[in-house]
Amino acid sequence: MTSNWPHNRLHVGQTAELSRTISENDISLFTEISGDRNPLHYDLNVAKASQFGEIVVQGGVTSAILNAVVAEELPGPGTVFLNVNWNFKAPVRPGDVITGRVEVTQVREDKPITNLNTQVVRGDGTVVLEGTAVCYTMHTDEIR
Repeated sequence: MTSNWPHNRLHVGQTAELSRTISENDISLFTEISGDRNPLHYDLNVAKASQFGEIVVQGGVTSAILNAVVAEELPGPGTVFLNVNWNFKAPVRPGDVITGRVEVTQVREDKPITNLNTQVVRGDGTVVLEGTAVCYTMHTDEIR
């Protein structure tokens, strides 16, 4: 490993986060990509009759904020998930602001692999997703 490799700047305890407001359009876009047409995401009558009581977004929309944090902030560009272990704790609804947060728990010295604690929190402070991830970071300057 070279001493100027960006992965060397990572250390245990380092954190990063990003926030965004979830919209009804996010549901539509995710449906277009995934094919997930669960009525809990579209049919207000079905959603109201469920334990959620109103429209909820797909879990993939909720977890996507973590893709952005990992790729844009920490570990940063060139990073991909190798493994995720996420527990969905509460629903996210259109109009909610969510914040994805990651914390470095391990940085391997022999490979560009980082272990993270991950969490997504709604604007009201409710943890909606928590778990762990293992990431691999490529040298983006070598890719270009």
